[in-house]
Amino acid sequence: MDVKNDCGDVNCPRHGSLKLRGRSFEGEIVSARMRKTASFSLERREYDRKYQRFEKRYTSLKVHNPDCISAREGDKVRVMECRPLSKTKKFVIVEKVLNATG
Repeated sequence: MDVKNDCGDVNCPRHGSLKLRGRSFEGEIVSARMRKTASFSLERREYDRKYQRFEKRYTSLKVHNPDCISAREGDKVRVMECRPLSKTKKFVIVEKVLNATG
């Protein structure tokens, strides 16, 4: 994993002073076009009582993407909850689980 010594980001869980708490999820980065922000997709299974089977549902979250991690589209990552960083960002990428290339 490519980790710089100091990324200079205050909201980095490794090099900054951001405290992590609460829930953690593993999922895939859908879009990383915004500066220091990425769209994260989480797949979950809901039970459908009418048809008595499970169906896939997706939740999309905006997550903070620190410079030292710099996840790209297609990467599998682990995110954790933190304090609200903006109106929509309440999660931060902690680590890459798997790169998009393999």
